Parts: sequence; structure tokens; C-alpha cells
Amino acid sequence: MNGLASSLAEIETLKRLTEAATCDIVVCPPFTLIGVAAQEARGSHIAIGAQDCHSKSSGAYTSDVSAAMLSEAGASFVILGHSERRAVYHETDMTVARKAAAAHDAGLTSIVCVGETRAERDDGLALDVVRRQLRGSLSGTAAGSNTTVAYEPVWAIGTGLVPTVEQIDEVHRTLRQILRQELGDEGGRVRILYGGSVKASNAASIFEIPDVDGALVGGASLKASDFAEIIAVAV
Repeated sequence: MNGLASSLAEIETLKRLTEAATCDIVVCPPFTLIGVAAQEARGSHIAIGAQDCHSKSSGAYTSDVSAAMLSEAGASFVILGHSERRAVYHETDMTVARKAAAAHDAGLTSIVCVGETRAERDDGLALDVVRRQLRGSLSGTAAGSNTTVAYEPVWAIGTGLVPTVEQIDEVHRTLRQILRQELGDEGGRVRILYGGSVKASNAASIFEIPDVDGALVGGASLKASDFAEIIAVAV
């Protein structure tokens, strides 16, 4: 829940700072800015995404936004099952899977988030948690072309704490294994992002880990200059 109209200037700055970028760049502003952000990004290498959607295409769901509405506004991606949605709004894996199916029906790529809490990590349950979440959150329409997975250890988000290279590697290898089991060859095409206190100073070591295909960047994406430094490392 960050960003007012004045924040749109950051997209223009990001376009300028990342002209030479060869990786895919997605910015996910709040609902109120998606339409204008899509216009600002038009003709550039920056895609626009949303931070959530409803599982239904329309109906009496006051305050909710459908995937079709997001697509019409100019979004091509949507983040689903973010740890804050799971924790604060009690979203289940089934809810996330239904939202992902709706996103795919509307032509959006779903970015499905999974990740363990500090207590779950300390209890040795991290892999069990991400296995359960991923299996339960994949929709029946999931494929390499419309699905991205993001591993975001809850205890690392906004805390400055980052798992070790070995911990990230272990989780991403596990996620890749599950994707191949569930989707076959398509599972090898799904991109797996790491999210959790990613910044320019640690991005290089994270991107070197096998099966880390990119990053889901939080606070460091609010300023174009900070985000561009991470993008520069990615390319």
C-alpha cells in the first residue's frame, strides 16, 4: 500500500536508468495507479502488474478487483498469495489457486508466492511448508508461459535478514522438483524468483544460485534508482 500519483515519476526514471537492461522488468503498483502506469510504461521494456485479484470475474464482491479488470487497465502480471495476504487476510492455498486460474483466464501471468515463517524455519519445517503451499496454490491451468513462483521467507521480508545461499538454494531446488512433478516439462520453464530483503548489495550472490531466475523486490523497488541497481546486477 505504497504509491500516489506523484510516484509515477519513478517509472519514467526507471525507463531511463534501465534502457540497456536485457532482463524482464515488472512493476506492480497499487490498483489506483495501474491504468496510468501502463500508459507511462507503454513502448518500453517495463511491464505492469497488480498486487492481487479476485477469483471471480465479476459479481457482488464490493471492494474487490477482478483479473479481467486488471487486464483491461493494462496489467499483464498479478502477484498472488503474498505472505501478507496469507497472514493478514487468511488466504488459503486453494484461494490462491482459484485466483491463479482466474488470472490465467484473463491472460495474466500469475506470480504465486510461497514461504515459511521464522518459527517454521526454526522447527525444521521450511521445506514441508513450501511444498504444501506450492502444490496447493498451483492452478490446473498453470504452465511455464503463465506462471511464476516467488519464494519469500516471511521472516526475511522487510527485516534486512536474508537466508544463507545454501538455504535459498535448498528451497529453490525443492520448488523446481515440485514444479516438474506437477507440471512435467512445463515445470522446468516456470521462473522461480527469490523475495526477501533483496537489495543491490546482496543481489549478485542470490542471482548466482541455480534455479533463482530473478527477484521479487519489495521496499527496494519504491525508488527507481535503488531498483535499477538490482536490475543492473541481474543483467
